[in-house]
Amino acid sequence: MKKSNYKTIHRFGTSEYEIEKSRFIGYAKPVQNEEEAVAFINEIKQKHKDATHNVWAYVLGQTMNVQRYSDDGEPQGTAGIPTLEVIKKSGLTDVVVVVTRYFGGVKLGAGGLVRAYTTGAKIGLESGMIVDKVVYQSIKVMLDYTLLGKVQNFVSNVGYYIKDVDYTDSVDMNLYIKIDEVEKVSSELVEITNGKVEIRLGDEFYVSEKDGKIIE
Repeated sequence: MKKSNYKTIHRFGTSEYEIEKSRFIGYAKPVQNEEEAVAFINEIKQKHKDATHNVWAYVLGQTMNVQRYSDDGEPQGTAGIPTLEVIKKSGLTDVVVVVTRYFGGVKLGAGGLVRAYTTGAKIGLESGMIVDKVVYQSIKVMLDYTLLGKVQNFVSNVGYYIKDVDYTDSVDMNLYIKIDEVEKVSSELVEITNGKVEIRLGDEFYVSEKDGKIIE
């Protein structure tokens, strides 16, 4: 199946806040499957086994077809579903969220719990950096040193990403190109070098983008 772009988070993230003396800690992590999601949930539960609740939710699959959640003892509908809804409304997938609560002695009521767990999920996800996962392909461009300046100017002007450059008998430039632009870029490189370039197509892979720029 052809790969397509999607939204998720870039890395593990955590943040916390306090409301009515209850402490809420939001955790989020990008995951590839249910085994990874469950392992992360269990890890947080073990870390906070003294907590009042460890509420969790996760969404998997490019069609968001796998969705799971748990209220972990909170009143039904006040914790797990709000946490799941934050993920869904943000358009994210392949992500797991755990919101840990240490009860501070003041009951929040149903509406208060929904707001608290919604906030806990949001701050966890934001800490993990919401990104677009975009399909790129690596291409290796091999050319003579006399053409280096021309090719570097071209690549720089159009904003293509240079992963690295090897200087040997020739110049070997490794570029990351969006998958739907590979053919155009290859043709342009051939044109500006009058065909004095060798291009080898590499792997396809996902790259994290934030505001249109690649995030390492």
